Amino acid sequence: MCGIFGYINYLVEKDRKFILDTLVNGLSRLEYRGYDSAGLAVDGDKKNEVYAFKEVGKVAKLKELIVESKPDLKKTFDSHAGIAHTRWATHGQPSRLNCHPHRSDPKWEFTVVHNGIITNYKELKALLESKGFRFETDTDTECIAKLAKFLYDQHPDIDFTVLAKAVIKELQGAFGLLLKSIHFPHEVIAARKGSPLVVGVKTGKKMKVDFVDVEYSEESGALPAERASQNMAVKKTATNLLAPPDKSLLHRSQSRAFLSDDGIPQPAEFFLSSDASALVEHTKKVLYLEDDDIAHIHEGQLNIHRLSKDDGTSNVRAIQTIELELQEIMKGKFDHFMQKEIFEQPESVINTMRGRLDVANKKVTLGGLRQYITTIRRCRRIIFIACGTSYHSCMAVRGTFEELTEIPVSCELASDFLDRRAPVFRDDTCVFVSQSGETADSLMALRYCLERGALTVGIVNVVGSSISMLTHCGVHINAGPEIGVASTKAYTSQFVAMMMFALSLSEDRASKQKRREDIMDGLAKVSDQFREILKLSDSIKELCAKKLQGQKSMLLLGRGSQFSTALEGALKIKEISYLHCEAVMSGELKHGVLALVDENLPIVMILTRDEIFKKSLNAFQQVIARKGRPIVICTQGDEEFPSSKTERIEVPGTIDALQGLLNVIPLQLMAYWLAVAEGFNVDFPRNLAKSVTVE
Repeated sequence: MCGIFGYINYLVEKDRKFILDTLVNGLSRLEYRGYDSAGLAVDGDKKNEVYAFKEVGKVAKLKELIVESKPDLKKTFDSHAGIAHTRWATHGQPSRLNCHPHRSDPKWEFTVVHNGIITNYKELKALLESKGFRFETDTDTECIAKLAKFLYDQHPDIDFTVLAKAVIKELQGAFGLLLKSIHFPHEVIAARKGSPLVVGVKTGKKMKVDFVDVEYSEESGALPAERASQNMAVKKTATNLLAPPDKSLLHRSQSRAFLSDDGIPQPAEFFLSSDASALVEHTKKVLYLEDDDIAHIHEGQLNIHRLSKDDGTSNVRAIQTIELELQEIMKGKFDHFMQKEIFEQPESVINTMRGRLDVANKKVTLGGLRQYITTIRRCRRIIFIACGTSYHSCMAVRGTFEELTEIPVSCELASDFLDRRAPVFRDDTCVFVSQSGETADSLMALRYCLERGALTVGIVNVVGSSISMLTHCGVHINAGPEIGVASTKAYTSQFVAMMMFALSLSEDRASKQKRREDIMDGLAKVSDQFREILKLSDSIKELCAKKLQGQKSMLLLGRGSQFSTALEGALKIKEISYLHCEAVMSGELKHGVLALVDENLPIVMILTRDEIFKKSLNAFQQVIARKGRPIVICTQGDEEFPSSKTERIEVPGTIDALQGLLNVIPLQLMAYWLAVAEGFNVDFPRNLAKSVTVE
């Protein structure tokens, strides 16, 4: 939810057109996250002047507003800082006033963009109103800018970083934010707590080192003297409870990565974003901020500060090279990102297995788990914790996990897990599955489990995400960027990654060797089988037009491991076609749901061959007996369902543990074509966001 983008240039001459285009295009790359309004702030024509553009609706409307405003696009800046934002309304309706950026006062002395929620904003607002501040929006974000001005007015000689620390120390909740000020021209503060922020770096010369030191205040222990110089902060006054603490002596690393040989800062550009996919067109050098990091970008340098020394946090932040290519996040020949991602699955599952699954030698190697695999084998139980599609992928592999490892496995929805305050023990292994790695409920559940001493494992797609950094160990699914809100290739890659996890855990069990080898052989064939199923796209489109278009409700039936497939298919259909679709476990059909069945209700039944096929067939017979006309997803050439009597979608057969991986593809296509037929926005369904970063 929400998106942040920022651009800072130092001694690199750029005109306002380039700066505005960079910010607007950056927001366009973040549109998939879900939003209802957009805005940006850049320097004006005069000193201490800020131009802000804010608009309700899509980024395209913001671009139109900028054109209509006719700013001087030819004005050049050798140094400049601009910030931008796409907003998903949480506090206050979508409006120009509530849209980010927010200001401290009519002069825009402090300007802020913010993802997340400030949970104590009412208390801060009441305090600031008692000091004479007048609020003009309904948002929680406005209090951040006004709090910064309140502190600055009392201590006009304050350092920008000291000021930021004092502000952030008072904020409760989750946030990723950028702060700029006319009092600190061409500088930006970036802070992260529970909401992702990544910094892209572009320099003319090679950086001296590929990391940035983390700096702490004096009260938490000084850094080595050779990279420290002291900067005295303001003293706390008796009348100001929010002023910075007494002994906040800052230690500067002199940003060694960005200095030239003679110690002089070199020309540089910095790009800040909620997602690395918005940076790849500018640079491949990125630095992921960690929770509680406060980054200060100034004079071509990047300094990272923290309020206090945390033993669990590294003293450096690595500057990494991302392999993401721009073409990977463009639609190419496809009409929608979701369609592209469905058709990328033959490659994405190969990428998930690459370097990990050795079919010839029947071996699985998951480097991210190597140190902990023995500990996990000894655990009392495995708890999968996830939300939405990721939860369905956990359910899909649960049976195989239990079979191969003989360890009790439970699947938990993160929100319900937290609501119940479920018991967790030191000998439990808690596995957190998330595409973005930033899902708020899953993150809170992760912290809950860490507090109780459990071993934690992350299964995520986004490198550098919160879950990947906070868990003890984990697996990146390597599915590539997923832009469409409705997750498709992340589901199948999560399925494959967790199946390899189960295979790796059971490596020491001789009795399971034959079963493990069969599953590995099945995984080796999955990519080609995906390609075969994707050839059915046009026929599924025709089937949807004939049987499902215009309907108000439908049922999706599955049994055993196929119930999770039905749940995932129903979710896809609901979220992009807005057709009410209920997934029902076939064994529960006669316990009430059968009352809905008649000749008019659309029903899709998953009836591929497995050891409980005969039980599933009972449900089919019950539906037929009530004049139901189900669409059957069955194994190729299955004579049980003659095409003359039954509408069917045939998929290749595979080992039962992997059949759900194949069966979900037709349901993804079904959801896609239903949404396209209704003319809905497939990639950006109403009311939904890609990354759910609030509870």
